[in-house]
Amino acid sequence: MLHADTAIITAMSSSFTPDANQLLPREPFLSIQAVDVFVRDVDQSLEFYTNQLGFRVVSDVILQSGLRRVGVAPPDGSAVLNLIAPTPESEEFKLIGRPTQIVFVTEDVAAKYAEWIKRGVRFRHTPRLRRIKYHQRATRPGQESTQPPVWGGVFTRFEDIDRNSFALISLDEVTRIVVAERRAAAEKLESERRAARELEIAKEVQLRLFPQTVPPIGTLDYAGLCIQARQVGGDYYDFLRLGQDRLGLVLGDISGKGIAAALLMANLQANLRTQYATALDDPPQFLKSVNQLFYENTPDNAYASLFFGEYDDRTRRLRYANCGHLPALLIRRGNTLEQLDSTCSVLGLFKDWNCSMAECQIFPGDVLALYTDGITESFDGSGEEFGGERLIECLRRHQELPVQTLLHSVVSDVRRFSPHEQHDDITLIVAKGKE
Repeated sequence: MLHADTAIITAMSSSFTPDANQLLPREPFLSIQAVDVFVRDVDQSLEFYTNQLGFRVVSDVILQSGLRRVGVAPPDGSAVLNLIAPTPESEEFKLIGRPTQIVFVTEDVAAKYAEWIKRGVRFRHTPRLRRIKYHQRATRPGQESTQPPVWGGVFTRFEDIDRNSFALISLDEVTRIVVAERRAAAEKLESERRAARELEIAKEVQLRLFPQTVPPIGTLDYAGLCIQARQVGGDYYDFLRLGQDRLGLVLGDISGKGIAAALLMANLQANLRTQYATALDDPPQFLKSVNQLFYENTPDNAYASLFFGEYDDRTRRLRYANCGHLPALLIRRGNTLEQLDSTCSVLGLFKDWNCSMAECQIFPGDVLALYTDGITESFDGSGEEFGGERLIECLRRHQELPVQTLLHSVVSDVRRFSPHEQHDDITLIVAKGKE
């Protein structure tokens, strides 16, 4: 007979099969790992539990006593039964063939009964409806009783080949709680896995938005790098082929972070790539078109700072528009500094937007750096930012290096200064005039 205080140590579900690790909470937990079941022959019992009950083997070890212990578990349960064949003279041997007080819970006792009957499992009786009543709990005078309500469920008992008997029940309340919790845990895990996979796909797609080839330019070496703080981000850099002997250098920073910023970044990149043909003849009009599209296709509070430079390989002239971005740094060969400050406001905030441009020359040995605030606002353990002055000093220190080495040296200096978790995208373009 099944008593109300019998421990229910494992659960089975005919339609749901999560991995046991899915049910482990993130905080410290307490759980039943295994229960010993004493049998006469481990190999024979193992054949019964795996072939007739459909259990799976989870462990097979030899104990210090020399006894073999094989752990088996229901395919969709989290508790383990340890099958052990004790020596005939032991007290444990006397327990073989008795009720185990182990209770299995299933969604559908009748279905499990029919399945196991076909496999030759012996049941003591057909499934019955039984009402189970909890023992009265002690209460203090005047205190309301904490006794749970009476509820019922379908109940039967089955035996293994050694006549060890187990209960198989379908209790309405227990089943509902167990199944609901397991399904909720599995759905949450599946949702997290799906979200992680979607982020991976988004990251792969976004990486393809960065320049995959470098247009050849005779008088300028250049390179770019973006290290995202999250799976995806809102920093953007690009190299545009603006016709023969002309190169477009683009670096932008979208407002916000994460997926939202990444979508805006993709929008801006698409606008630039589809409109840049007009930059050949009229760069200001090109940027006005980009602003118009970005304004129309993004939320009211979305905007982007942008540096756009048009470099002429024949004249070494750089015409640029700094749209509300951080000042570009031009370190001359003699270590003098020129800052290419804002020439117009950010993109996307204003429908009526005017573009002003400026220009400079890039001579042999000069170094131009375009960057986002992920570099200058990286901070150390005391909260001090890397800042513009450190970036300038860093560029001067590495000025003689080849452009790729220079680029990575600057990023390495930033990461040494700020070795903890990265909080913002780090994006940098370095260009150096050739001899």
